[in-house]
Amino acid sequence: MSPKAYYLGIDVGTGSARAVVIDSEGAFLAQDVEPIKLYNPRHDIYEQSTTDIWRAICKSSREAVASAKVEPSDIKGVGFDATCSLVVLDKEGNPASVDEDSNFENNDLNLILWADHRAVDQAARINATQHKVLNYVGRTISPEMEIPKSLWLKENLPKEKWDNIGHLMDLPDFLTFRATGSRARSTCSLTCKCSYLPRGVGNGWDESYFEAIGLGELKDEKWERLGGIEGENGQVLTAGDPVGNGLTQQAAEELGLLPGTPVGSAVIDAYAGAIATTGATANAEERTRMLESLDKSLLEQGSSRVAIACGTSSCHIAMAPKDIYVDGVWGPYRSVMVPDMWHAEGGQSSTGQLIDHTLNTHPAINEARKLADAENMNVYAFLNRHLERMQEERGFKHLEDLTKQMHIYPDYHGNRSPLADPTLRGMIIGVSLDHSINDLATRYLATLQAISCQTRHIIESLNAKGYKINTLCLSGGLCKNPIFVKLHADITRCRVILPDRIDAAVVIGAAFLGARAAEPSTSLWEIMVRLGRAGQVVEPTSDTELEEINERRYRIFHEMLKDQKKYRAIMEGSC
Repeated sequence: MSPKAYYLGIDVGTGSARAVVIDSEGAFLAQDVEPIKLYNPRHDIYEQSTTDIWRAICKSSREAVASAKVEPSDIKGVGFDATCSLVVLDKEGNPASVDEDSNFENNDLNLILWADHRAVDQAARINATQHKVLNYVGRTISPEMEIPKSLWLKENLPKEKWDNIGHLMDLPDFLTFRATGSRARSTCSLTCKCSYLPRGVGNGWDESYFEAIGLGELKDEKWERLGGIEGENGQVLTAGDPVGNGLTQQAAEELGLLPGTPVGSAVIDAYAGAIATTGATANAEERTRMLESLDKSLLEQGSSRVAIACGTSSCHIAMAPKDIYVDGVWGPYRSVMVPDMWHAEGGQSSTGQLIDHTLNTHPAINEARKLADAENMNVYAFLNRHLERMQEERGFKHLEDLTKQMHIYPDYHGNRSPLADPTLRGMIIGVSLDHSINDLATRYLATLQAISCQTRHIIESLNAKGYKINTLCLSGGLCKNPIFVKLHADITRCRVILPDRIDAAVVIGAAFLGARAAEPSTSLWEIMVRLGRAGQVVEPTSDTELEEINERRYRIFHEMLKDQKKYRAIMEGSC
């Protein structure tokens, strides 16, 4: 096979780890997916084990390399991405428990997942300080971030266990630590999730902030647990920078690779999706044109696109050459993906999870699954076809006519962006006594429309402050759903570009980090353009009647939000 240069990407999501092998032109060779365990004893508690995660990573790495029919020596670089989850290790680097149910004795559960909301109170108290550091998270820190979770640990762990914590790491940084032995942290994880102010913004850790929120002891120990002070007792790298001396002997043996293989500094999973898709081109001519003028293509294409990783939750990554502040949207973050660019991160706390909740709580779901299984279809494809049949049977011009009386507000797990309010909840209008598959399909469609309306809300909030987004670069499993994709184009009025490999876009972005580690003199944007491959392009509807239907639905989306706030005020006696 030629060329003899390949890159391995490893992605850790909420429910699985996956590995992919690509060649030096960005072509997909092979992928393997392995499940990981999730401990969810209550609706707001989500925990995992880094031991289990590393086991799954090693298996998927070996399987992907074997399936690609390449030799370990052909893998020239490795990249990692993962969910923004908090890993806790003791001073010896061993897992340390975050599990209150075991009185913090079960050290196997040493990771607080991004979706965990145990730190809602801590986040509220941090926000009450109104510290200037919060300007870089849309003025409102989320309980999903690592500093509120770290404060929760301090306030709930027995003191001796808190004092014995040696490392508080975002999961992407744990993976490079486990792979290389290097304690170097990524600008992406530290800036986006750990209240770090990178070069060009601040001086790293703001002492007054940590003292104000109750974590002043981290300053006294020179921030050792969070990664240290850059250039003194720590190192902070940008995306794809080589970490340490590459794979250690132990990690190489476990992954089925060679010691010393370069490892790129990791990113949060949504940013890996953005790395794979934001610079992607559909043909060689466009790619050549962009490569000939990298600075121009970065400013023009990078600034008009938003990358949306659509999975259990969704993250929206936008770039700009200057700092733009948007309330309720995380950032602006400098250099967390492309160096010297400013990045904004919007998000929906529950998307794929919300769709599954809608299905799993409906009385017709078992019947629907049986019928889908009988035709060797997944339930989503079955419901998509069922909706089309309902439209035909009722003589409707548009699929959207099926939900004229049903509307859903989607914040079942709180709002991440642009309202930054974890206390908001979901709403349904138009419920009847119908418990048939027809009703299930209608609720399913209304859920997809609600998610698309919220995406538009985020994009409008970004554009109102100075962004010029007109294109959505989608990645993640939900991109396989054509109704989900078309609704996003029609409701947001943006063009949608799908990745060449829908099932592997995020992990392919991780492989780009491996390519950057193997070619450290090459810019990440050049890697993104050179290796990025676009797939199908979906344009928004030009049907004025359908446009009006969607405008009315979007208006109702906002009215439902107003109503929820009004009802709360009434119950609190303030209205």
